Order: sequence, then structure tokens, then C-alpha cells
Amino acid sequence: MSAKMPKDFLWGGAIAAHQAEGAWNVAGRGMSTADVMTAGGNGIPRKITKGVIEGEYYPNHEAIDFYHRYKEDIQLFKELGLKCLRTSISWSRIYPTGTEEEPNEAGLQYYDDLFDELQANGIEPVITLSHFEMPYALYEEFGGFANKEVIPLFVKFAKTVFQRYRDKVTYWMTFNEINNQADGQEPLHVWTNSAMIIEDDSQKEALVFQAGVNELIASAAAVIEGKKINPEFQIGCMMAYVPVYPYSCAPADLMASVKANERRYFYSDVHVRGKIPTYVQKYWAKKGITIEITPEEQALLKAGTVDYIGFSYYMSGTISTLDEVAGTPTEDIPGAKIVSNPYISASDWGWPIDPVGLRYVLNTIYQRYDLPLFIVENGFGAYDQLTDEQQVHDDYRITYLKEHIEQMEKAVVEDGVPLLGYTPWGIIDIVSFGSGEMEKRYGMIYVDKDNTGKGTLNRLKKDSFAWYQQVIASNGETL
Repeated sequence: MSAKMPKDFLWGGAIAAHQAEGAWNVAGRGMSTADVMTAGGNGIPRKITKGVIEGEYYPNHEAIDFYHRYKEDIQLFKELGLKCLRTSISWSRIYPTGTEEEPNEAGLQYYDDLFDELQANGIEPVITLSHFEMPYALYEEFGGFANKEVIPLFVKFAKTVFQRYRDKVTYWMTFNEINNQADGQEPLHVWTNSAMIIEDDSQKEALVFQAGVNELIASAAAVIEGKKINPEFQIGCMMAYVPVYPYSCAPADLMASVKANERRYFYSDVHVRGKIPTYVQKYWAKKGITIEITPEEQALLKAGTVDYIGFSYYMSGTISTLDEVAGTPTEDIPGAKIVSNPYISASDWGWPIDPVGLRYVLNTIYQRYDLPLFIVENGFGAYDQLTDEQQVHDDYRITYLKEHIEQMEKAVVEDGVPLLGYTPWGIIDIVSFGSGEMEKRYGMIYVDKDNTGKGTLNRLKKDSFAWYQQVIASNGETL
């Protein structure tokens, strides 16, 4: 079966600038929103501080020092056989406060050098413009993306890097996991998506929707400008897809799952279809939410639709309306609650493990949008044990990835889903976005650093390295 995977399929790996680069105040880089997030832990939320506070530990400041070590890491990626590397451009490395008239040349040169090194080693860069970080000054001056003043600043940043790397990058994405803020309940998501801290809960939902609409406008405007610079650009969106299943075949459970999934579909519906869907308009009217969007901005949405859909898939969810089933009530769907799925297991962090859900997502999203898809995140965070022989035996990670790749290949070969590539997260151990931990490890390359920032930063190959190397070499035939 897997021998029929496309010959040009982009097997790769994924990281993000703020979780890997470090060098947070080097060569003119400004402070980003990621630089004020402290370390958390398993079940311990990260704090968002007002500026950098002495005595607090900010793991993103050094991260894994990819900024200085990318050449040695790329040699490992080459040995692994990667066809592409998905990463991001640190906005504050290019425009330190976001408001400068001219970009920071040292920041632009860094990404020139990085992309050149990747291409010299046969690895294609796949680039996200805004991956959970933006200049911190845009929060201080404008209050984040709820303010429309930030839209042209993002577009300026996008135009700058599109122009600079027009001959070095083909695949772009605008905003990473823009729909993570969908329900507005998680302060970290609202902060990393939109640089907002919302004190008044009564305003939270309206502000998150307004920021999301502003980001969708900014994305559309960036797509339009990018196509002017290089019509061959492939510019996509990036979604976090967490499909919500009905717990039972009770019709009310099925309808609850439809409404729950709309929370995340809203963003990709606009990215792809270029208009605000009617179900959201009805919801805004019901909740008394007024969103500012002009006819000119609506025209931008229509003209700046995306070429493909990049997405992350880690888990599925389950919803029920049955009285006898215990769960966490949802605010927007009366009588419904999120419940545990008795048919699947979970990771050490409580994330449901559902490989078949990946095939479900691939089919559902392709049927909804009829666009090429790109799995740009999928992976297994775990506590890896380093043996006395300096080895990591991560069979659990191999099992997780193998089962997901099997379902991915079924979607492509049996179901006919057009899929551009697969870049598991993160190909090398990096700082966890959600918890700020180093010890929540996703990589196939181990980085010697602990949750307190101690370690040599030395790299070594886990067992999963050799396994994925064979997967790529066989174009997915050997799993």
C-alpha cells in the first residue's frame, strides 16, 4: 500500500523559532510575546509576566540554542533523510517592536543563512509567519490583535520576508493554530495567538472573535501580497484539528458534536471560503457580539483565500448530552459535556491517543474544502529516559508515529486524499509550548537539557531516529 505514496511526498520534521532558536536578545532581536512566558510543568500552567522579571525562569530565552547550532542540527536532519523542515520566522527578529520603518538586516540575514544551509543539504524550508510569537511591544502599544492597527504591521512583516525569500521558500503558512483560541478559555492560547490578556471575562469571547477576524483579514492581505511577489508561492493556513465525536448514537449527541466542531471550523471556513459563515453570524447575534469588519475587509477575505490547509493533529475529543455520563460541561452547547472516550488510551499528559482520528480528519477536511492538505504537526510528548550507555529507547514514540502514519497512508492510498507531506513535531527536543518543559520530549533527537535549564545541550539520536530514517528512505513502505 505505502509504495503508492507520491514520489514527491514531503517527509520532514517540525519545530518553531521561539521553542528552538533561543538567542532572544541577540543581533537586534526584540522581545517577543514568547519571551515573557515562564516555565510550567505537567498540570502547572505557565505564567505570562509583564516584561521580563528578574528571578523568573524563561525557557524560551535559550531554548536549545538552534540559532547558533543550526548547522550541526541540519547535518542530523540530513542524515535522517528529511525532505523538508517546517519552522517559523521570529517576527521580532525582523521588526523588533513591530513598528519600525525598516527591518533588522541581521535578522533577515540569519534566515537567509538558515534557508541556504537547509537547501544545500537537500531540505526544503516550510515556513510559518507567526508561530505563537509576535513583538511584545505590540501588546504594550496596541493590546494585541484585537486592535486593527496591528493588521498592517503584520502585512508589512509578511511582505518583507516574502520579498527577501521569494526564491528560497515555496510553502508558507500565515498563523499557527489560529483556532487554538476558539473558545477563549485558555489564557495561554489567547496570549500566544493574539497577544491579549483579558481581565474582564464578560468581554473575553467578543475580544477573541474580534482578534481572530483581524488575524483572518491580515492573513488574507498577506496572501494577496505574497502572490504579487511570487505567483508560485503556495500559501496556506495552519489549523489545530481536534475532532469531537458524539459519545453515543443519540441524535442529540451527534448534533452536539456538530456544534462543537464548528468552533474550530470557523477559522478554516474563512481562510478557504473567504467569508464569515452563517452559523457564526447567528451565534454572534444570539450572544450580542458585534464584530467590526468593513466591506473592504470582507473583500480582502474573499480575495486572499489559501492554497492548502496545514494542520496539527494530536488527539480527538468526545461529547455527550446523556445524563448518566460524567464530563465537563460546555458553555456554548446547553446540556452537553466533554467526556472521556472509553475506546482509546492517553499519554502521560492526559492527551487522548487516537490514530484513526487522523484518517477521519484527513477525509473530513478534504471533503469539506477540496484543497490539498499538509500534516505539519503530529507527535508524542513523553518522559524519555537516558540510559547509562547514552541511549534513548523510545519504542512508545515509534508505536505512536507508526500507527498514525498507517492511518495517514490509508487516507492517501485508499481514500484519495491529496496530501503534500508529513512533518512530525518536533523532530528534535525543544521547549514545550504548553508547559515550558524540556522534559516533555517529542523529538527523535535528544537534547541534553532539563526543566530547570541545566544541561550540555548535546544532541544524540534516539531509537526513533533510525526508525524514521527507514520510513523516509522507503517512502513510507517500511514501518
